[in-house]
Amino acid sequence: MPALDQITSAATADIAAASSTAELEEARVRWTGRKSDLAGVGRQMKDLSPEDRKQLGQQLNEARRAIEAALATRLHELSSGELATRLAAETQDLTLPPRVVPAGRPHLLTIVERRIVDAFVGMGYRVADGPEVEDGTYVFDMLNIPPDHPARQEMDTIYIEGGEDAVLRTHTSPVQVRTMLGQQPPIAIVVPGRVYRADTVDATHSPVFTQVEGLLVAEGITMADLRGTLLSFARIIFGEDRQIRMRPSMFPFVEPGAEVDVSWGTFEGSGATRWLEILGCGMVDPLVLSMSGIDPERYSGFAFGIGVERVAMLAYGVDDIRDLYEGDIRFLETLWPREPVG
Repeated sequence: MPALDQITSAATADIAAASSTAELEEARVRWTGRKSDLAGVGRQMKDLSPEDRKQLGQQLNEARRAIEAALATRLHELSSGELATRLAAETQDLTLPPRVVPAGRPHLLTIVERRIVDAFVGMGYRVADGPEVEDGTYVFDMLNIPPDHPARQEMDTIYIEGGEDAVLRTHTSPVQVRTMLGQQPPIAIVVPGRVYRADTVDATHSPVFTQVEGLLVAEGITMADLRGTLLSFARIIFGEDRQIRMRPSMFPFVEPGAEVDVSWGTFEGSGATRWLEILGCGMVDPLVLSMSGIDPERYSGFAFGIGVERVAMLAYGVDDIRDLYEGDIRFLETLWPREPVG
């Protein structure tokens, strides 16, 4: 076994030669660990006389203190150097101009939905919301759509597996039902949200799309109120010079029902007004009011449903509905004008 002065000399030299904190840790274990020469000297003390044990113990403590002091000194040197190197590598030049990060912007569907909702909120409507996975009672039965109606077939409606009559809502009208069940007139709500149909994707159809439906129920509401409301909406969204026309149509939960067209310039040559369909609407069927606990003898109302994608495509010249969903960066970066293109 080497003498203590030899061990101390070799240890301090090895410690001084360490070039990193990792190498220094290896040296610490090598010279002060359980298998080190220093530990071996300590194990010899049990065979010595008390007087020799005392003398060797003092020498052993001095050697240990010398090695530990060398370790502490070298650790401070190496840590300081490594910190300086790291700081130099990670230094940021704060005088450099920042990177230009393009500002985000709302999706076109978000822009159009907000404009539609804002138009009706400005007329005094409030925004209502409801679940996208709905019970068939609210999607169909309470809206005068009987069990044998074609809309309830699986080719049109997406049913949830495991649910007795749970479906992905095909319109946001269930929110209108829930509102009428929980509130007596006057009622004036708009209901934006996603809806689902078993449609095949093509240029004008998508199985997932966005609707904004509206409901007004109060005393003395007539078709004239409906027409005036929708004319105001069309002029807010499409321009002050727009006109609308209402064509008779059939929807199970309104009577009478209508489809609404908005004027869209004129045809070349003839100069006749060009009309484009934008929504469906009608007076709420008295039976629907009765099922929701509202007296149809006292109250009347109207409802309408607006396809946000349809309005976006008309107002901003989008030719393919798939552009609204595919996430093409060229489409997403488009700066959409405030005024419609038509």
